[in-house]
Amino acid sequence: MRVAIDLSPIIYGTGVSKYRENLVKNLLKMDSENEYVLYGGSFRQIQNLKFKIQNIVQNYNNAKSIVYPIPPRLANIIWNKLHILPIEKLVGQVDLIHTSDWAEPPSSSKKITTIHDLVPIVLPRFTPKIIVDTHKERLKWVQRESLKIIVPSNATKEDLIKLGFEENKIAVIYEAPNLSKASAAEVKVVRQKYSIREDYIIMIGTNPRKNIERAINGYHLSKHGKNLKLIIVGENKGLKIKDERGVRFLGYVPDADLSPLLTGASLLLFPSLYEGFGIPILEAYTCNVPVVTSNISCMPEAAGGASILVDPYDVNAIADGIKEALSKPKTLITKGLKVVANYSWQKNAEETLGVYKEVYEK
Repeated sequence: MRVAIDLSPIIYGTGVSKYRENLVKNLLKMDSENEYVLYGGSFRQIQNLKFKIQNIVQNYNNAKSIVYPIPPRLANIIWNKLHILPIEKLVGQVDLIHTSDWAEPPSSSKKITTIHDLVPIVLPRFTPKIIVDTHKERLKWVQRESLKIIVPSNATKEDLIKLGFEENKIAVIYEAPNLSKASAAEVKVVRQKYSIREDYIIMIGTNPRKNIERAINGYHLSKHGKNLKLIIVGENKGLKIKDERGVRFLGYVPDADLSPLLTGASLLLFPSLYEGFGIPILEAYTCNVPVVTSNISCMPEAAGGASILVDPYDVNAIADGIKEALSKPKTLITKGLKVVANYSWQKNAEETLGVYKEVYEK
């Protein structure tokens, strides 16, 4: 079986990037029988993309890389809007193609795709119009042409079914944490780097759907004079809240600092309005940090009974959740470690390979 996998997203440092990279690395470790063509397109970052893909394939005889100078916006026009230029023209003949979350090229091969979330469709007000339009165009072709659609949660599966996708085409394959628990020494170094002296609650991400303003108000209601800061990883974009009254935006944080920052926290606050899965919840479990998260979308599924679930639209509920989690951290940490033990990128790759074989043999 010859499988082509689109690795275009791996240069962006997003959750989708990490998914693609972890999936492919684990597939190549476990599968020496099948052949893999790892392809991708970029223009400004083409050298970076070549380097990243070559770095993955260099130790495997059954993998090759193909990178072409097509930027994302042009890929959207060629493949989502016009739906011309079969992918085989670029990657050669393959048995299966696993497309990314951006472009859906025509193909004479059997097609599989991964849909990580439906944020542009479910919450278009939080998404730039070009991204909303791109995903609508792409989903049209996915619905017509993909024989199997991989999603990271049952919640995302239900969202797809509501949009008219066939249930028997959808496979739920859970993703896994990208962070691991940091050492006490690493935590100390990062605390010093960011001048964090007090105990703190952490939030990761500042996209509007992360529900930052309600989370901040909930934090203030829960604090009651405690010397506990709220540290937010990401830029303060368009929020009325400033770095004051115990709230601090760290701006961009490199990946190497995320594990120590999370490990050093007293609590992860994650009252998101919508997610495809909610990997930060699992990452907090891995780092021995209790979690307060939403009782909607996929968050209860990812939480697995080991987080405090709250109504993300209710500031008082968020405040009560923070107080409850801080009152029993050891109990929540123990539960979280049991939940996260069920997730790994190896398991994700094994189940994905199972989908490949199922589609190939049809």
